[in-house]
Amino acid sequence: MRRREFLSALGGAAAWPLEARAQQPERIRKIGVVMAYKESDPNGQVQVEAFRQQLRKLGWMEGSNVQIDVRYAADDPAGIRALAVELLGRGPDLMVSNSNFVTSILQSEVRGIPLVFVSVSDPIGSGFVKDLARPGGNVTGFANFQPSMGGKWLEKLREIAPKVEHVGLVLRPELPNIGYLKSAQAAASSFKIKLVDLHAHSRSELERVIATFADGPHRGLIIAPNVVNFANSDHIVALAARYRLPAIYPFAFYAKKGGLISYGFDAADQFRQGAAYADKILRGAKPAELPVQHPTRFEIVVNLRTAKALGLSVPLQIQQFADEVIQ
Repeated sequence: MRRREFLSALGGAAAWPLEARAQQPERIRKIGVVMAYKESDPNGQVQVEAFRQQLRKLGWMEGSNVQIDVRYAADDPAGIRALAVELLGRGPDLMVSNSNFVTSILQSEVRGIPLVFVSVSDPIGSGFVKDLARPGGNVTGFANFQPSMGGKWLEKLREIAPKVEHVGLVLRPELPNIGYLKSAQAAASSFKIKLVDLHAHSRSELERVIATFADGPHRGLIIAPNVVNFANSDHIVALAARYRLPAIYPFAFYAKKGGLISYGFDAADQFRQGAAYADKILRGAKPAELPVQHPTRFEIVVNLRTAKALGLSVPLQIQQFADEVIQ
């Protein structure tokens, strides 16, 4: 073989490994998601689909370069921990949590794995981050409501149901829900309303506390955002209808199911934002440097069918101000 032909052949052989490396498929990244809903709950499904769709827009295709494992834990503590351990056993690059309760359990399990939370209350007081602007550690994400929302919910409930004199705030006794209770208590005197806290850790406790509270005239409910109220949203709306209690809810899906009024933000959109953070982290960003964000826009949804069933006449001003009116 001539020397020139030999060198050419040698150069081609040396290029083979480089070509082979270039043709190797990209490593599939793994994301584990634990939701505070039952798997049958369409609200959780909508939020997860929003997360998936946004990731696709950002270039992450399931089966090609990303694997997304979703688990629905509802409000079962042992179940949440078991699902977290299962997903961590799959070697995820990132975990995503929904609600304070789920986040607190995942935080104790994930250790150094990045964790993005979606829709949690008071992330600093809950111990998830040290600072909103620079969270530190391996956890960051998207918060839902400031503690002052308790007073806002009471105000909106009084506007749509002006005869209400006793209001029960249905909560899970965790620090953020206590914050909503305190702000509602601070506002109650100006509306001449007696406010009571209705603690519930489960579906059966929801049934008991609401039934007991409903035994009296001119009563209404505030439903705080927490894992129990997420997992039992249909049941809560049904209880409010059964006992003819005007109620205000933190998310639109309650009103769309038959709740009287909701005042909150777009939960599905916050999962799209969560996908944007997932994208950044998978591409090398550090959770410690991604600021915790709060919603900047809130929406009101009013259900006129429910108002009519309760004998309420919704003021025109509320209907005009609402983002959606269900006829």
